[in-house]
Amino acid sequence: MVSGSDGAFFVSDLKPGRYELTAKLEGLESSAPTIVDLSDQQTAPVDVPVATNAPAANAGVTGGFFSRLIKAYHDDWHPGPDGPAPAFRGDPAPESNPPFPFTTWPMGGTVAIGYPAATSYPLTTAIYGGKDGEWLKKENIQIYGWLDAGMNISTSHTGPYANAPAAYAEVANSFTLDQVTLYIERIPDTVQTDHFDWGFRFTNLYGFDYRFTTAQGYFSQQLLNNPKANGTLGNKQGYDPVMAYVDLYYPKVGQGMDVRIGRYISLPDIEAQLAPNNYSYTHSLTYTYDCYTQTGVNASIKWSEHWTTQFGLSGGCEAAPWSQAAKVTGNACVAYSWAQGGDNIYVCANSLNDSRYNYNNLAAYYATWYHKFGHSKWHAAWETWYQYESHTPNVNNPGAASLLVTGANGAYCNRPDELTCFAPDWATVAYVNRQFSKRDFISIRNEYFDDLKGQRTGYKTGYTEHAISWNHWIGSTVVFRPEIRYDHAYNSPAYDSGLKKSQLMFAADVIWFF
Repeated sequence: MVSGSDGAFFVSDLKPGRYELTAKLEGLESSAPTIVDLSDQQTAPVDVPVATNAPAANAGVTGGFFSRLIKAYHDDWHPGPDGPAPAFRGDPAPESNPPFPFTTWPMGGTVAIGYPAATSYPLTTAIYGGKDGEWLKKENIQIYGWLDAGMNISTSHTGPYANAPAAYAEVANSFTLDQVTLYIERIPDTVQTDHFDWGFRFTNLYGFDYRFTTAQGYFSQQLLNNPKANGTLGNKQGYDPVMAYVDLYYPKVGQGMDVRIGRYISLPDIEAQLAPNNYSYTHSLTYTYDCYTQTGVNASIKWSEHWTTQFGLSGGCEAAPWSQAAKVTGNACVAYSWAQGGDNIYVCANSLNDSRYNYNNLAAYYATWYHKFGHSKWHAAWETWYQYESHTPNVNNPGAASLLVTGANGAYCNRPDELTCFAPDWATVAYVNRQFSKRDFISIRNEYFDDLKGQRTGYKTGYTEHAISWNHWIGSTVVFRPEIRYDHAYNSPAYDSGLKKSQLMFAADVIWFF
């Protein structure tokens, strides 16, 4: 239809349903579709945005691959006015990326159903501009990654990994190549609800952080069963295919169902393995000593704007299905959102099996709460979990030594005559975050972690950890993350290779996206 000269329009006699509206005007280009859900006898005022008909960023870039890559960085660091927001359905995303590491509250094992998730990093843009790029662009296949390098200055200095059990910056007073990643992915379109869609992700990771993501059966010989002359285990740098999965999106199940098959990041947690998905450079103890990845199948169903459920089966934490450590493991999770998406509670039984001692064969139960403080620049994230392994070998009983598995600590059982025992632990961590600009925020972290039998960290003690960090972005492709943190172990010296109860560390990293 044609609007009046002032842009106003009126449409009557429409049937109830969902409608997509776009607009065109001379000198202006079509806007992103505006979604309107219309009920019977409803009048729905709506504004349909349009944007100037300027060439899109990087459109028509000539020259070779490197010319296009340099132009992509230039455009990212010198952005023009914001264009129209991409279409979504449901509550508006509570945050923006940058500066935060996400837009919707994190939920593992699925795409964010109802929200756009495509990226436009410089490598993808440069490839799209080449002779074979049009096909990749049409198929929405993206290729990108980042380099993450960090440093720290610490009061610990004894041994090759003196900062442990703090992570990931374990090598004290050093510079570290933490991660070089390469993603190849296609993200399904879950904003639309009229047809099946699919996607995939293959993530390659090289660097120091492979020591945390390694799962038995995936090139794990680099770390496990690889003792070094200095008494440590495994290569300092290594490779891990940390994610390799397909996503199948079924729009007619509830308000959308995503079925993920393959190796994926473990479902719960505020933090994640990949550097950009975190508020800070170093990780909380709460995150460091729980489950990292699983290989299996997980179904996530969004029933309404409030409720989402997840069910799945895998080979267990850090275990490829063909590995010795694999056990059939279930998971069941439920998330509830309210306050127009400003609040979200996520409860998850992440590892349901016999929890008998093996390589990271944890039983783990989580609760996470995200809260946006009204329309302010503040939000908080809180997480707690309880986990355990049963039949854990007693490190105080020489007869249990043959039961120990490489890369999996034993337990300090109550009595030295016990061969094995029950080894539980629990933790809680809270983040408070304040955004100061489109490119800056500060994050404050406080936590308590109780390794009741020493099975997770190797020391039977409770811990507290306190940190403050700053994120500063250049465009959307470079982020600096300095921080300062203080750790304390209450019952046993756990830092500086078991010599100190306390540790103070200044740490910082830079992530460069490509």
